[in-house]
Amino acid sequence: MKKILILLLSLLGMNACMNAQGNNFTDMDVEHFAQYITNGDVQLVDVRTPEEYAEGHIEGARNIDVFDDDFLEEAQKSLDKSRPVAVYCRSGKRSADAARKLSANGFQVTNLEGGILAWKENREKN
Repeated sequence: MKKILILLLSLLGMNACMNAQGNNFTDMDVEHFAQYITNGDVQLVDVRTPEEYAEGHIEGARNIDVFDDDFLEEAQKSLDKSRPVAVYCRSGKRSADAARKLSANGFQVTNLEGGILAWKENREKN
């Protein structure tokens, strides 16, 4: 029983450390994300490469490539910290990385689970 309690406390401590390091963002499924970005205050960011962005993106999204060395500098220059930011990529992995970086730098961030692949799949169904 003591080992289980120690394990649980360790996991809670790790979670608190992760949040303290700026991993404080929200993941959202496609349906909720689609509703969320209709709020005129949300800044929509596609964090894929410019080539991927050119192949198709969510309407109204600006492109800031998370792989660029100046990703944070560009985000801080072009985004308003007082407004929420919604990010997406191809599958959700790069955008989760971008969300961590942005939230650690004072942005309120929401990440699209499954990325644009999930977005397109959902749109094809509806």
